Amino acid sequence: VQLQASGGGLVQPGGSLRLSCAASGRHFSSYVMGWFRRAPGQERAFVASVTRSGNSTYYADSVKGRFTISRDNAKKSVYLQMNSLKPEDTATYYCAATTAPSSSPMRYKNWGQGTQVTVSS
Repeated sequence: VQLQASGGGLVQPGGSLRLSCAASGRHFSSYVMGWFRRAPGQERAFVASVTRSGNSTYYADSVKGRFTISRDNAKKSVYLQMNSLKPEDTATYYCAATTAPSSSPMRYKNWGQGTQVTVSS
């Protein structure tokens, strides 16, 4: 599966953004989908993941209660709704696909190109 992320931009602290990740190829619904982010000078970090059906979601503690991951298998898309954004959320955000739920980027074999999110006043 090939992935393309979009929706990043510049937003003020406290604002919201919705990231989208469109997939091409077959069997999108057979993949667990995740979002990761990489801030300047830091390693790629887990943000959230959603199971194949969308019934279960997992979040990093740093985003829990502020971010929501969802998917639409009919549209072959996964989303990340980000609310109450903070300057420390500034990073390049990547969507990724794997075959089993995991917070480790090593488990994800398919990656999108990344979309930049900047939170600043």
